Amino acid sequence: MNHEAVMAIAEAIEVMKPDFTKLSDSIWDFAELKFEETRSSEVLARALEDNGFSVRRGVAGMDTAFVGDFGAGKPVIAFLGEFDALAGMSQVANVAAHEAMIDGATGHGCGHNLLGVGSLMAAIALAKYMKANNLPGTVRYYGCPGEEGGSGKTFMVRAGLFDDVDTALTWHPAPFNGVRSTNNLAVLEYYYRFKGIAAHASNAAHLGRSALDAVELMNVGVNFLREHMPQDCRVHYAITDAGGKAANVVQARAEVLYLIRAPEMPQALDLARRVEKVARGAAMMTETEVEVAFDTASTSLLPNITLETAMHEHMVALGPIAFDEADLAFARSIQKTFTEEAIRSSIRLYQIKGDVFSNTRIDGSTPMHMGLREFEGQSHFRAGSMSVTSAGWCLRRSAGRLLGRSAPIPIPGRSWRRGKVRPPTRRCHMRQRRLRQPGSP
Repeated sequence: MNHEAVMAIAEAIEVMKPDFTKLSDSIWDFAELKFEETRSSEVLARALEDNGFSVRRGVAGMDTAFVGDFGAGKPVIAFLGEFDALAGMSQVANVAAHEAMIDGATGHGCGHNLLGVGSLMAAIALAKYMKANNLPGTVRYYGCPGEEGGSGKTFMVRAGLFDDVDTALTWHPAPFNGVRSTNNLAVLEYYYRFKGIAAHASNAAHLGRSALDAVELMNVGVNFLREHMPQDCRVHYAITDAGGKAANVVQARAEVLYLIRAPEMPQALDLARRVEKVARGAAMMTETEVEVAFDTASTSLLPNITLETAMHEHMVALGPIAFDEADLAFARSIQKTFTEEAIRSSIRLYQIKGDVFSNTRIDGSTPMHMGLREFEGQSHFRAGSMSVTSAGWCLRRSAGRLLGRSAPIPIPGRSWRRGKVRPPTRRCHMRQRRLRQPGSP
């Protein structure tokens, strides 16, 4: 795509910005968990229909999954959108401190209210450009539910919804702006459910068989296992059911959720087998029973350097983003909630080697990244996992992903600090109430 086309699409996004900023705010307010994004998915699907797309709802057996198409024939250019929230991330807007609107309620701690709408704007703007210039092809938007632990895209791939796609684009909110090529970890999720025998913990403890003891022993065993697994693997757990709140009862049930990560899926499966042995050993020691329930999985990421390079070149052509004093002041107030080590760690995590538009070293002294991350033209290791990887393998390297600056340095994902902010003042960007976010993949 030539420079004139890129600028024309960027200007179209600028015109769309006010309405779609409101749409993003609505999704932020809905804050719906994985596979429960009823209102979020519906407002996105209606926006597609209002702009001439035909929409198929409830695809791949998921009520909140949908696909929108504009045009016909090849090439099929896809944009991936996410819109699910996180449990316990409720946050009052425009407040640089952790303040829940409702204690324990859901909230958008990873910017998916921006992600889904940003991809939507890109799809609609491209469709309008293709129509105005009589260009052949299909623009497609995938409404992908359940990114947070649900692997919604994996189910969509399994249903064949990506079979005819030629290329797919997506992005994610981040403290830095630019293209980043990574080799993410494959991940498996399992529930380990232990069943024991209840008894009075004082009068008849000898009659009880504690499922909670089994969970604790499993966790201890896995923690010892860490020394003997490959260094680039990761294992995390959360006790999802401790059996009850009464301390004088031998708990007859308990459950723990494990995420098992490795650079490639065969390694993850090997490690999962070792974790299962620990679980069964814990059951044997406590004379309880254990059920191993597979939940979801995502593969490692398959990067596309050619597509990523093209994305970077277009971002260079669009130029840097200007932030006003209100943006910087609010960003600075949030940045103060982090330690210096957290800021340095964020710069290392995102592999920031330099900036396209500035020779100044990025060190966190400026609360917002004002430029564009240099693209090194090669992939590097990242210890996270994403469900978008399933689409990447299906498309055989025809998928690209970029970072969009939406937060102060060094805000991580899954944080209350990713609060909602006011509309932007410059093209191609939407803000979470005060922090701008690129709206075009």
